[in-house]
Amino acid sequence: MSRKLPRERYEKTLSYRLKIWLEGSRDPYLGNLEIRPREPRQEDEAALRRMQEDRKRVRARVYDTEHNREVVLFQKMYRGFSLLFCVLLVAMLLMGVADLPPLGEADRPVNNEVSRRYIEKGLEETGAVNLVTGMILDYRAFDTLGESHVLFIAACTVLILLRADSKKGKNSEEEAEAHDRAYEPKNDVILQTAARLLVPFILIFGIYIILCGHLGPGGGFSGGAVIGAGLILYVSAFGFARAERFFTARTYKRMSFGALACYCVLKTYSFYTGANHLESVIPLGTPGAILSSGLILPLNICVGVVVAGTMYTFYGMFRKGGY
Repeated sequence: MSRKLPRERYEKTLSYRLKIWLEGSRDPYLGNLEIRPREPRQEDEAALRRMQEDRKRVRARVYDTEHNREVVLFQKMYRGFSLLFCVLLVAMLLMGVADLPPLGEADRPVNNEVSRRYIEKGLEETGAVNLVTGMILDYRAFDTLGESHVLFIAACTVLILLRADSKKGKNSEEEAEAHDRAYEPKNDVILQTAARLLVPFILIFGIYIILCGHLGPGGGFSGGAVIGAGLILYVSAFGFARAERFFTARTYKRMSFGALACYCVLKTYSFYTGANHLESVIPLGTPGAILSSGLILPLNICVGVVVAGTMYTFYGMFRKGGY
């Protein structure tokens, strides 16, 4: 039976050296080259002065915009085209304003045709008892879509500017959380009791305003503002730790993106099927019923989701930053 050799004796054997050679695990230059410490380089002061002067001359030549013919020509062309563009823009605007009818004239379409069309044909064409909602979400739904996108872009901008930097580690987030906890009235029994009683009714009332916006005063903007106020009251009473169980920044982004995408799909479809006196395939229903007015009800829901989430997100970001 063979006996195990010690490590030192095994490393001196031919089989071990053959194994090392085949595997290539040993550096052949290790211990075979003479390594001398490098002497520090002594810079000549005259050479350093010449090098600095050369750099100054190069920089002066490269960044000399006053004597560079290409830069001077570009600046002159830029100023000329800018002036020409401004003159053309002002001329186009003046030509457009010159063709407008005088302000307050009775024959203007906005004073006779548009308002008369909304009042006389609004219920028949939109199915909404509330003519204001029918005008906002049917006749001028494209403007409302732009307003909803403005809210979403503003919220995204605030998220970018006030978010905590995750690259710096958890210290910034923990500091923001600790700073926020100092102002959270977690032991305020009066505020928490009032919030427990009021928040459910506020949320239900906001949902009611959204769902009945086509039947009476209300709609997505006002109902979303009420729901946002309820969420702000809840987080003021119980803090972000409990509120973020069901509503976070990721939740807001998904909800807002989904609502805006749904709005775009529904209203684009409505434009193609209902514009230019083409009959829409979406039934208007019975005026006065909850499921009526075609696409106005789902559009109100989309607008309410965006408004409520934006209000709460603004409050959360300005309150603690690292939301």
